[in-house]
Amino acid sequence: MLAIICFDLIPEALEITSIATVILGILLGIIIMIGCDVVVQRKFNRKTKNQQKSQLLKTGMVVSIGLALHNFPEGLAIGSGFGASLTLGYSLAIAICLHDIPEGISMAVPMKNGGMPAAKVIFYVILSGITTGIGAFFGAIVGGISKEIIALCLSFAAGAMLYIVSRRTNTRI
Repeated sequence: MLAIICFDLIPEALEITSIATVILGILLGIIIMIGCDVVVQRKFNRKTKNQQKSQLLKTGMVVSIGLALHNFPEGLAIGSGFGASLTLGYSLAIAICLHDIPEGISMAVPMKNGGMPAAKVIFYVILSGITTGIGAFFGAIVGGISKEIIALCLSFAAGAMLYIVSRRTNTRI
């Protein structure tokens, strides 16, 4: 993911617009993801009775919500990437698809081991992945307005992905 940020998203955005717009987009992406992270942690940092199973289930749910939030900027990058060039769009789509496979596993295993039925686990995994498609849809629509918007979307996605890749994980879930 870091390679996509450094070698695809940011350089493509810099080719389209000024460095100030790219920095603004990156900062917006980071700030929005920090806000989402704080909300998710506050919402799911409560104690319950059956500790081991509930911890696993809670871990799976937090990862699910986090991935759903994380998948939106990925989709935004894909949609904006196709607006910038077909090569960028396809390379982003393939890389993000491969990246999302272990993410789905990391969310499904704690849910299943926490006692959730398999059908419900699959439903939540698919639900968190739908946000990628929604992000791609908005990236394509918004990116069609102007080249500046495409660059802003690419840099926003870079900032959001940069935060997710580099943030310190909180193990006290």
